[in-house]
Amino acid sequence: MSEPQETAVYTHGHHESVLRSHTWRTAANSAAYLLGSLKPHMRILDIGCGPGTITADLAALVPEGRVTGADHAPGILDQARRAADERGLTNVDFTVADVHALDYPDDTFCVVHAHQVLQHVGDPVRALREMRRVTKPGGFIAVRDSDYSAMTWYPAVPGLDDWRELYLRVARANGGEPDAGRRLKSWALAAGLTDITATSGTWTYSTAEERAWWGGLWADRTVASAYAERAVEGGHATAEELRAVAEAWRTWAARDDGWFAVLHGELLCRA
Repeated sequence: MSEPQETAVYTHGHHESVLRSHTWRTAANSAAYLLGSLKPHMRILDIGCGPGTITADLAALVPEGRVTGADHAPGILDQARRAADERGLTNVDFTVADVHALDYPDDTFCVVHAHQVLQHVGDPVRALREMRRVTKPGGFIAVRDSDYSAMTWYPAVPGLDDWRELYLRVARANGGEPDAGRRLKSWALAAGLTDITATSGTWTYSTAEERAWWGGLWADRTVASAYAERAVEGGHATAEELRAVAEAWRTWAARDDGWFAVLHGELLCRA
């Protein structure tokens, strides 16, 4: 068994405001670039599976295959198992794993997938090498990560620029790279991957319901999650400053003309 190599601290934690976002994710809204390459028999490793909503979707799409959801945080896997059980899926399992040192032989999986993972790890190039190692020849390594500096919104509510600058500081202090989306291809090349298809995708929040959901979860996350604790403990912001940022999110969400776009980099690499 390989020794764990993770050095970064996961910025968000698993507060309810974080899981509110993670459980919204589906294969359709978060892995569309991969779905056309799936075959019913495939064996898939879903790294950083969190509460398992994407994992369960992938399992449903490969009924003759099997999907393993892996996460570095053991506590979230019970929720992932419940998500699969509620859907009656029998071709999925879950395990604790470190993407830098996967406990699988070479050439094990047809697809190794990681959504919003590489921005949080200490060595994304090593992680991609490991993903490639456990992928069968001809299989796929699929990664998608957001890019915080490329996120854009309207109107220019005072305080949202402060939110982004603060998040960038906290995430980098934790050992991650929040502008991962633009770096994915560079990291893949450094990892020795050559057959790379690089694309991009977005999430957009504009309706009243979408604004309330997105603005609300970030307002709550800013004052009540592990991210908030790390922002204060690391000296990046005071509790009062966090409350001001949370209020900026609520102000934006209340605007009828509010619009927010999250840009993601996407890579589909052939092993």
